[in-house]
Amino acid sequence: MIIPFRNVEKYVGECLESVAGQSLRDFEVICVDDGSTDGSADVAAAMCAIDDRFRLVRQHNMGPGMARNVGLRHATRRYLAFVDGDDVVPRAAFAKLVGSLESTGSDLACGDAMRLIGGQLVRSWAHKEAFKVSRKRTHITRHPALIRDRMVWNKVFRRSFWDDLRLAFPDRMYEDQPVAMAAHVRAASVDVLREVVYHWRQRDEAESSITQRKLEPDNLRDRLLSVCDASRILRGGAPGLGAAFDTDTLEIDMHVVAEAVARHGDRLPSDIVELAVSYLDQVPLSGWLGLPFERRLLVHLLHRRELGPLAEVFAEVESGALQPLMRRTGRPRRRWVAEHSRMPDHLMPLSGDLSLASRLVRLDWREGMLRGEGRVSIGRFDAGAVGRVQLRTSLKERKSGARISLGSATAFPTWAETAWEDDSTALESGYDFAFTLDPATLAAHGSGHWELHMELRRPGLHLQGRIGGRRWAQPTTPVPVRQRGLWLVPVRTPRGSWGVKLFRRNSVVRECHVHGDELVVSGELAKLGDGEPVLRLIRRNDGEEVYFPVALDGHAFTARVAFAEIDDSKQEEACWDLVLDQGKVVRPVVETAARPEVEVKGRRYLVDRSEDGCLMIRETGVS
Repeated sequence: MIIPFRNVEKYVGECLESVAGQSLRDFEVICVDDGSTDGSADVAAAMCAIDDRFRLVRQHNMGPGMARNVGLRHATRRYLAFVDGDDVVPRAAFAKLVGSLESTGSDLACGDAMRLIGGQLVRSWAHKEAFKVSRKRTHITRHPALIRDRMVWNKVFRRSFWDDLRLAFPDRMYEDQPVAMAAHVRAASVDVLREVVYHWRQRDEAESSITQRKLEPDNLRDRLLSVCDASRILRGGAPGLGAAFDTDTLEIDMHVVAEAVARHGDRLPSDIVELAVSYLDQVPLSGWLGLPFERRLLVHLLHRRELGPLAEVFAEVESGALQPLMRRTGRPRRRWVAEHSRMPDHLMPLSGDLSLASRLVRLDWREGMLRGEGRVSIGRFDAGAVGRVQLRTSLKERKSGARISLGSATAFPTWAETAWEDDSTALESGYDFAFTLDPATLAAHGSGHWELHMELRRPGLHLQGRIGGRRWAQPTTPVPVRQRGLWLVPVRTPRGSWGVKLFRRNSVVRECHVHGDELVVSGELAKLGDGEPVLRLIRRNDGEEVYFPVALDGHAFTARVAFAEIDDSKQEEACWDLVLDQGKVVRPVVETAARPEVEVKGRRYLVDRSEDGCLMIRETGVS
């Protein structure tokens, strides 16, 4: 395997150790120092001194592509793999990839990847669809989701296949893309593994990462050159994939260029816009119509070189002010379009944009009933021409699919002020809705997790979806109530979706409040276990745990959580579940309406209920 690196002293040791610790033991590693000015090469040299499978090659700084090509000239084994010096490889990764090639005879094997952010692993959106299930001896023409699999580091290549194609990396950034696409197109067969084989790091130092400097001119130019190369490869070797590639490229790469133009204006070199235009000239209408309307409009303005209007529209998108009128057209009025003065008729049709955005603005107990009020919009469009609709609110049980209707009503579009994530507000077109839930009706169905759903109907339009909302905003989650021996707990998931959960549980949290930099939690345990009790905080995305002592007075308990001891990493967001452990794990129901929040050491903590009505802390950065 080949590991190019430059100035990654902070990370390269962990990278090399992850490679040295592979369960596949028989391999060689060519470490290529691409002109490091820090201690990276010393770290690599130290590994070479203790493990004879590692060799170090040094060169002047020539870029990652050229460093990989140098490594290729020194590699001697039957298989090739590439690892970036700041990333990490799971222990069984290469054993799984090589083992698959040995059993199938395919030309390359590839696997899923996760992002490594602030020491925590999160799903990589780019790889999610392609690696949902394993597929042996497949091909990109039979599995088009591989269009997004444009990196080389989650793969093992058969060396004879590589040499037969005379593959080499171009001398620029984004050097992976044309090589990965050429390999996928020209391979006789490819093995796709659903297992995670790579941890792709997002560095703390944004200025040192190629993908985190996406709006810089040199970065944009190299990105576009690689897009054009990959496009030529696909159109020549797999023309049936052109539309899928175009839709993906318009939504991601061209939107990045549009954002750069909007933010930099005349300071952006003109050749970057011309490169984008030369690519867009060859995109057929089907590629454009697969793009969400907002992005379609921005990329269209880029294509027309209307850079001033592009900046204006981009600002409207960011502020929430862009809401084109949605109307039905054609004879007999069979399709929906969105109107904008700068969008030509052939780019106005809507398809995937037609989705519901439903959210609660109020949820509370009134006169023994759970009453909710909210707003529903159709994407980010002016619904004035849609007119009257029928709205139906219901509860759907997550496992069984059983439904309980909460009523339906006729609604007309109105404009209302809506709060955004940055606490700004904007007028939004949509419909008001309300519902009432009798807890006795729900309790008659027994335990379960019931999700709130919204359905919108009118002639020629039928949309449905879950009711959600901003996670850090109103309304607060109402307190649980007991009905027929069951706890009825209004809940909101970490993704913001609302519902009601029913279950039997006797231990409760009666109070939680912030005192200084601590969270004080008190309540009652139904049964006492053996040993000293502790309060465990369990981070959802990686299972990391932090422990705090619990004081008991009979069945009453009190615990103090020091926020400063929870976490010192800088990942964007984390959720911690709180459980009591006294030889047996207990998850008390949160009975109090309190929802305290605090800022400690540059982090924001919000105490809330989890999906099962128990205690949870949401953590996010504030700067």
